[in-house]
Order: sequence, then C-alpha cells, then structure tokens
Amino acid sequence: MKFIRPLVVAAATLLLASAAMAQQPIKIGGAFNLTGALSSLDVPAANGAKLAVKEINAAGGVMGRPLELVVYDGKTDPATITNIAAQMINGDHVVAITGFTDSDSALALGPIAQRNKVPFVTAGATSPLLPSQIGNYMFLEPFGDNVQAAVGAEYAMKNFGGSAYLLYDKATEYTNLLAGYFKDAFTHAGGKVLLEDSYKSGDTSYTAQITKLKALSTQPDFLYISAMPDDIGTIVKQVRQAGIDLPIIGGDGYDTPLLVQVAGPASDNVYYTTHALMTMDSTPAVQKFMQAYKAEYGKDPENAFAALGYDAVHLIAHAIEQAGSTDPTKIRDALQATKDLPGVTGAISYTNGKRVPQKQVTVIGVKNQQLYLAAQLAPSYIPTP
Repeated sequence: MKFIRPLVVAAATLLLASAAMAQQPIKIGGAFNLTGALSSLDVPAANGAKLAVKEINAAGGVMGRPLELVVYDGKTDPATITNIAAQMINGDHVVAITGFTDSDSALALGPIAQRNKVPFVTAGATSPLLPSQIGNYMFLEPFGDNVQAAVGAEYAMKNFGGSAYLLYDKATEYTNLLAGYFKDAFTHAGGKVLLEDSYKSGDTSYTAQITKLKALSTQPDFLYISAMPDDIGTIVKQVRQAGIDLPIIGGDGYDTPLLVQVAGPASDNVYYTTHALMTMDSTPAVQKFMQAYKAEYGKDPENAFAALGYDAVHLIAHAIEQAGSTDPTKIRDALQATKDLPGVTGAISYTNGKRVPQKQVTVIGVKNQQLYLAAQLAPSYIPTP
C-alpha cells in the first residue's frame, strides 16, 4: 500500500501538467508595418490576421490549444524589423511568423527567421525570388509578382493596345521586379515599350517624367506604372492634371484606399492587379470574410491585404494541425506539403518543392471613383523569377 500513494500523486501531477500545457498558447509572430509608408497595406493585413486567430480560438484552437498572435510594428524601417525579429524568436519563442506586405521588409526579417529555422509566411510580399534569396523556411501566401505583371500585360494588350509607357520606382525591390516582369511579358506577347523612365519613393513632383512622356512623337496606348501605395495617388493626379487621360495600369501596390482618396476623380480609368475584390458582389468566401471583418472592426476590409493576412494565419494553423506538433521544422514540412487549402484569396498549394502558390489574379478597374471587377485571369506566359 505504501507504493500506491506516490504513484497516485505522480499521475495527478502529470495530469495537471498536461492540462496546463493544453492551456498554454501557441505563439505566432505577427510582423507588420503598422506605421510608416506601408501602413495602408499592413494595418488591414494585421487586422485580418487577428480576426483569423479569434475565429480559430472560438472553434477550439489548434491541437486543443489557443493561438496567440504576437504583433510588432516594423515601422517600415529595416533596423526596427531586425530588432522585432530577434524579439519574436528569442523572447517570445514563436513557432512561426507571418506578416509584411512588401518584399523589402520580408528581406529584412527573412534571413533571421531562416537562421533560427522558424517558418516565415508573408502576408502580401510578392517577390517570387524571396524563397531562393532567404531559404527553405520562407513561404509566400500570395502569388508572385511575375504572375501579376504577366496578367497586367495580357489584360492591357487585349483591351488597350500594343504600345506602352513604363514608369517605375527604382528604390524598392517590389517595384523594380514588377516593372521588369511586365516588360518581359509584354514584349514576349509582341508589345512595344515606347519609353521607360523611373523615379524614387517619396518624390513629390513627376514633372520631368511627364514632360518626356508628352514629348513622344507617338503616344502609347496605356501607361504601366509600378508604384508603392504612398506614391500612386499623387502620380495619377499629376498625370491627369497634365492632360493625359490614357489608361493607367499597375500592381497590387495600388490596392490601397489612398489611390482614390488622393487622386479623386483622376483615379478613373486606372486598373490594377491584386488578390481579390473586396465587395459583396465577389465570391462567397469574400462575402463571408467581409461580414466577419465588418462585425469585428465596424467597417469593410480596406483592401485585399486584409484577406491575405487572414489566409496566412489559417495556412500556418493548418500546417501546425497537419504536423501535430509545434516544432518549427515539422511546421515547415507541413507547409511545404500544403495542397488545395481553401482561402479567401484562392486555394493554396505548394507543388514541386516551390514555396510560391499559383493563383488566379484579379484585375480591378476604377470608374466614378468606385472599384469594379474588370477580369480574373491566369496568365498564358509567366516570366522566369
């Protein structure tokens, strides 16, 4: 009898420890530029990520444990981003990280996550080079820039014609890559770039570029402008003020309320590629997400990046469940094995060892300062990353 009591105590202690472990949250890092030049994209992405965590926990969590999203503000500043990466990994002991909607921020955080073997899933950064630049713990949740640029080129050629003016921001990874991929796809299809020019993020006057455009002996059929969210409204406004009413096309950097807020009526006849149209006329998945987002935040999703942040958390949660473990390496392996996971912005699969999913691209147009679905396409030709 004297051996029974210690055994009972040991069993009870083990049960208590297991119960305590079941209540401990699984921590995921949330790295977002909540302030600075990328905040109009990253704040909605962070809100979407928080909403996903709330819904997952209400449904029982992951492996019976709650998720905790540990959110930090990268402030659109590389030094701050490296500091928060170290804090999330070494201080908070996160098992995976999501966040950022631009490639430069992802490039600042990604190598730190890679060295520590912590999976990093971007919530909107679209450079298809990121996985090869950073390593096998780096995943994109959205499509790559080569895919959206190819769709932009095909849509423009079909609807506007075969000659283009190309303007790009030379200061960021995203805008340089997007412009290059557009030129590749457009010329591959037989299009001709009549003039190529550049500017730098934060410029306030585009008079020099517009003057050269107007001086062309033959005007292009459309303008392709590869720009960041803080700049595009100002560029569009100045182009229209110069009397140029040609179609303007670009990438998902335009998917910000700032486009219409800054450009106003000048934003009409602007088109851009992005991940989903956030209206109640969109897909059932988008409609359901919009209702949940509005119930949580009292407003409609500002752009598709809200849905990308939401999808990224669900992707990580699914990988943890599939791995049956919070071991970051096992989570990474489960991410790589993801196939046909439904999402608001489309199904996610990583095939043939790649860590960039192939998705359809949404083309949005602006008319009377309102967004509408112009097309939804998969490109016939995709430039090599």
